[in-house]
Amino acid sequence: MEWQAEGTVIARRPHGETAVIIDVLTLEHGRHAGVVPGGASQKRAAMLQPGARLSLRWRARQADQLGSFTAEPLRMRAGLMADPAALAGLNAVCALLVFVLPERDPHPRLVARTEALLDLIEAGADWPPAYLDWEMLLLDEMGFGLDLSACAVTGGTEGLAYVSPKSGRAVSRAGAGDWADRLLPLPGLMGGAGDNRGNGLAEGLAITGHFLEHRVAAELVGRMLPAARGRLMRRLLRS
Repeated sequence: MEWQAEGTVIARRPHGETAVIIDVLTLEHGRHAGVVPGGASQKRAAMLQPGARLSLRWRARQADQLGSFTAEPLRMRAGLMADPAALAGLNAVCALLVFVLPERDPHPRLVARTEALLDLIEAGADWPPAYLDWEMLLLDEMGFGLDLSACAVTGGTEGLAYVSPKSGRAVSRAGAGDWADRLLPLPGLMGGAGDNRGNGLAEGLAITGHFLEHRVAAELVGRMLPAARGRLMRRLLRS
């Protein structure tokens, strides 16, 4: 078995004395792991850091084997390591991908959005809103997408101010009634008309965090969310 593709490293771990196992995110093959012989050397280790984009050839005798990678660097994305916030963003993205994605299950929309997000982070642009959108897509790809198009109670599209923590559907002020204090505020950043302070990033991340924790982590994976996401939240929300 053999294939060639481009991919971005999202995890690496030692394998024996001289090799490493890397997880890469590819358009065609999703999250895919393989051994890189000699990958622990100083020269090779530098190009196998999370965030690096590689040209890959994977080989194995049988399709269900771990297999091995031949890898050549395409883009190092060194800027991701130069800033603490950027590094925290990279770590959160990679940790969540490894946490939620089944191996060898393609998610082309998520791959394309991930590459675009990493480019934004490396460029030092205003990337936190794009990160929020990325978490929204991650939920959708895992089968827990939010429906913020209309009120779950009235069916109307005006005055959407909340999200139901159970259904993930928007709720208007009129539809919320006495239940408003049990709902999650929907910020303007996500198309809502709710009252929120600042730019709404904190409220948006609280929404995606709720569903990542209570749906993806608890129901799908059966483990707590990666600590890297919590570290990123603390950094973003105190800045």
